[in-house]
Amino acid sequence: MQTENTTPPASIDDYIARFPKDVQVILEKLRQTIRDAAPDAEETISYQMPTFRLKGNLVHFAAYTNHIGLYPAPSGIEAFKKELSSFKGAKGSVQFPIDQPLPFNLIAKIIEFRVSENLGKAGAKKKK
Repeated sequence: MQTENTTPPASIDDYIARFPKDVQVILEKLRQTIRDAAPDAEETISYQMPTFRLKGNLVHFAAYTNHIGLYPAPSGIEAFKKELSSFKGAKGSVQFPIDQPLPFNLIAKIIEFRVSENLGKAGAKKKK
């Protein structure tokens, strides 16, 4: 969903504020779901999308005309391939139709998986 404003968003609040109220509600709930699953993650904007970082990129999300895109890296998609099979997606992304309820419980599980993955990788690097 392209907005009139072509200036890159300065924050996740700025990003969300650019959308209609009904989409803002969905994006805020998605943001809170990610925060709850990854309380130590840092919020930022990367690739002009809301991004959460924890020992590296954790997840990005974005709103479009017909869907909400979630980008939890290829490993996050692969680990939940069966649960995500009813949604459109690609190697590192999934599209949730904007006119249907988002599967917030599944999204939380994906984020928790990515948190443990990133923390595991960071721990392995320290041991080397």
